[in-house]
Amino acid sequence: MTDSTDDPLPRPPGERASLADGIRFAFGTLTVLPARITRWDRPAARTGMACAPLAGLAVGLLAAVPGTLLLLLGGGPLLAAAVTVAVPAALTRGLHLDGLADTADGLGSAKPAEDALRIMKQSDIGPFGVISLLVVFLVQVAALANAYADSWIRGALAVVLAAVTARLAMTLASREGVPAARPEGLGAAVAGVVPHRAAACAAAAVTALAALAALPAGPFAAAQHAAAVLGALLTAELLLRRCVSRFGGVTGDVFGAVCEVAATTVLLLLALG
Repeated sequence: MTDSTDDPLPRPPGERASLADGIRFAFGTLTVLPARITRWDRPAARTGMACAPLAGLAVGLLAAVPGTLLLLLGGGPLLAAAVTVAVPAALTRGLHLDGLADTADGLGSAKPAEDALRIMKQSDIGPFGVISLLVVFLVQVAALANAYADSWIRGALAVVLAAVTARLAMTLASREGVPAARPEGLGAAVAGVVPHRAAACAAAAVTALAALAALPAGPFAAAQHAAAVLGALLTAELLLRRCVSRFGGVTGDVFGAVCEVAATTVLLLLALG
């Protein structure tokens, strides 16, 4: 998630945000793609986080292009996978990966919540963070190489589905009832903004579309892709609950960790097929 603190166009309290405001919020905070945030308030955050999977769709499509081209040009599945994994990191300035590393350091510190949050705000990365990044990169590259070795279509679909599901996990992490760990920061800006019904509808839509996209490869592939989405959301939910229990709520780093864990889980589950 990228940083921004001012609402360019202050609005009266309680005014609903338009879909356009929400999409700009989603792309402006979750990617480096050009998107001028027109509103920075709770209504815009509500619509924006509900639209987060759309930002994931853009990231996934852009990530699939270089990997597919490399594969078609004879670069091999491993090279295609490595380049593909690098693209989402570039499109987010590595902030989600940084969030994963910081969250791992906080969870692994075995210190009280206040001290753990302080550790997460430090600019350096500890051993837990380094290990988490290495594991995530290795699993993502290995799983994608497996998909690309089967076909470029399967690899591209895996990339897109991982990116969309990763942002869907962020939508669910910002649902009502999930508190913020701090009174300031991006976590506080989006914590608890998405209604339960909207979060559930987004999850159902992504799961159904995942199955539909894989259906040309057969019923098993459709079921596997839908199961990958659900498995990733379950894994992200377990991490989210652990963070809320450990830190007292969510932070921007937790959102990044949830995103990366969900993406990795999708790729891992698809590789098992």
